[in-house]
Amino acid sequence: MTFRGTFEHALDAKHRLTIPAKFRAALADGVVLAPSHEVEPGAPRTVAIWTPQDYDQFTQAALAGLNPFEPKARELKRFFFNASFDTELDAANRVMIPAPLMDYAGLEKEVVVTGSGECLEVWDRGSHAQNFEDVLTRIPDIAASLGNTA
Repeated sequence: MTFRGTFEHALDAKHRLTIPAKFRAALADGVVLAPSHEVEPGAPRTVAIWTPQDYDQFTQAALAGLNPFEPKARELKRFFFNASFDTELDAANRVMIPAPLMDYAGLEKEVVVTGSGECLEVWDRGSHAQNFEDVLTRIPDIAASLGNTA
């Protein structure tokens, strides 16, 4: 499934997020919660919501061909697997976001859930608004830098 759209939500007191209805079937067999894989300093941090199969494919692709004895490869592997959490939707179609991920993404009560293609992302609402405005002004430059002028 391709995850698309933007949805405003609020976390409850136990840091539970109600999954938007259109994505519940895709996540019915399990969920992986993971930190976003930002590589640029100052990039916005989010909590990514993956299907287990898609997260496994993503991490395998990212680690493919790396020497497992290389210290940086081990660090990357640790990042992917030490900071991710397997969970399931509860009876009310919610997932509890663990404290380390709440801290990583700077999440409070008011959040935005966005479709990001292969996964969902959970943003702090203020960070999402600021990032979206910033990206809108840079889209022509981003597209041109990637060789896409369409």
